[in-house]
Amino acid sequence: MGLKPDHWIRKMALEHRMIEPFVEKQVRNGIISYGLSSYGYDIRVADEFKIFTNVYSAVVDPKDFNPRSMIDYKGDVCIIPPNSFALARTVEYFRIPRSVLTVCVGKSTYARCGIIVNVTPFEPEWEGYVTLEISNTTPLPARIYANEGIAQVLFFEGDEVCETSYADKKGKYQKQEGILLPKL
Repeated sequence: MGLKPDHWIRKMALEHRMIEPFVEKQVRNGIISYGLSSYGYDIRVADEFKIFTNVYSAVVDPKDFNPRSMIDYKGDVCIIPPNSFALARTVEYFRIPRSVLTVCVGKSTYARCGIIVNVTPFEPEWEGYVTLEISNTTPLPARIYANEGIAQVLFFEGDEVCETSYADKKGKYQKQEGILLPKL
């Protein structure tokens, strides 16, 4: 299994619609960068957010998540309360090939501000908009800028294709369109 360089990512994006929309070079003029990089692709956060609130004193339970724990917000800048988090989605839609697995890591610009982006791997043949978890680990409110870079996706291609893909398993987050809350 090997990390894939920019020319492989470009080919897969343009010929196989792996990333849409696809930006062929880094965009960085006065914004948090996004687009194709040397060994990955910097994804953008869309302008739709679900911000965690404890107004109902609910218990956070991944087996029975209370949707009332989140408030919907749409805008160019999202403020995440201190020691809290928000869910968001990417601008980009992904179609991961059967022989590929991705790892997604937060951008250093946000990490240096105490903002952590967590995304699980995109499994072989997973497709959809990515749901992002953005944690504000600081005791201060944090700004997140919509339509700017938020994380980097690294692509790894296996020496052979997997026996069972995410599509084969009929994964519960397949072809997600919006921000999806946890489900069993």
